[in-house]
Amino acid sequence: MTQQDYLKDISEIKDLMNKSSRFISLSGLSGILAGIYALIGAGIAYGWIYDLKESIETFEYHETSLIKSLINGYAQHPLGFKLLILAMIILVVAVITAYILSSIKAKKHGAKIWDATTKRLLFNFCVPLFSGGILTLVMMQYGLIGLVAPITLIFYGLACFSASKYTLGDVKYLGITNIILGLINTQFLGYGLYFWAIGFGVMHIIYGSLMYFKYDRK
Repeated sequence: MTQQDYLKDISEIKDLMNKSSRFISLSGLSGILAGIYALIGAGIAYGWIYDLKESIETFEYHETSLIKSLINGYAQHPLGFKLLILAMIILVVAVITAYILSSIKAKKHGAKIWDATTKRLLFNFCVPLFSGGILTLVMMQYGLIGLVAPITLIFYGLACFSASKYTLGDVKYLGITNIILGLINTQFLGYGLYFWAIGFGVMHIIYGSLMYFKYDRK
């Protein structure tokens, strides 16, 4: 056996070990669709907010004051509840889409969609994500609405960064990008909806496209 054969065997062993320790069936197309869902949701939310702005005679055009009044008064105005439901619908649809497309990709490559690696991936993703979700609810409880957008971006970024070691490495850079956007947003608290659209919408489309052309088309 030549040295070239040894190197080839080592490369194949390394590839097998990498596949066994990482969830490589994550679909780039699901990221693209999640970004599209987020942009559609942001557009709908903006339309609702703009309509409310037009209906209020004395209104300071600042997202923080508007959303604060909505969150603190569900009974007085239904828009706060509608925005919450909209966000939940987008999240559920994005998760279902990711599961379906990843299952199709896994089946295509003869891989399992649910195994020990998937469990580790979900655990490392969900701990930061749910921590950020609980912190977000606490901020809403105390009226710190201006920090909701940056906190959700930061903790989602941390979730992606934490989970990236169990899936495609590109997810790490999506996480870092959202963390940076969240930190910048802390200095522009009145523009959370725009940062949300960029982080959850545009960035998902960009990174999803990169992952699709890099992995899914093989």
